[in-house]
Amino acid sequence: MMIKRFYTGPLSVNCYVAADETTKKTFMVDPGGHNVDMVNFIKNNDLDLEYIILTHGHGDHIGGVPDLRKEFPEAKLVACIYEKELLENADLNMSTMVYGYPVTFAADQFVTEGETLQVGAMELRFLHTPGHTPGGMCIVTEDVVFSGDTLFEQSIGRTDFPGSSYEAIVKSIREKLFTLPDDTKVLPGHMGTTTIGFEKENNPFV
Repeated sequence: MMIKRFYTGPLSVNCYVAADETTKKTFMVDPGGHNVDMVNFIKNNDLDLEYIILTHGHGDHIGGVPDLRKEFPEAKLVACIYEKELLENADLNMSTMVYGYPVTFAADQFVTEGETLQVGAMELRFLHTPGHTPGGMCIVTEDVVFSGDTLFEQSIGRTDFPGSSYEAIVKSIREKLFTLPDDTKVLPGHMGTTTIGFEKENNPFV
């Protein structure tokens, strides 16, 4: 599995492009804005972008979706079923505040806790991790978890937004993410890469 990180959107969201190097089947996580280098990376490497996956529906993580749907019309947009309202309501997802204009859309495919998705040889497993948003989710594949704004390096996602809950995010981290192997790499929506084992020992919020 090849993973490439790009900084996207006005808040520099970590957007990840992950590809099965044998089949070229590819998925993307959280495009916060249009990034020419990211689009060129996919095209120049002949990657087959099958899925655009959202860990949650806040405006800073979804701004690149409309342009990417034009660039890669065959790619399906995937989100947690409990995030449907956020994606379709600009007041709730705060996209106007982030970009100066509303960003709303419907997902092509909604998933729930424990569902899996095959992308080439990669099996993706979805964990519903509410707290930052009601429909926040993390994506586990091989030795990696894409944690969105649930778990950061020595921090956690904000819980002062409508629909957020500190108790819920701590529960999500302790009961779902911290049950993953300690050497699991954590690729968050902001800041740097960490591991589950490091966060168990060093994260002051959980």
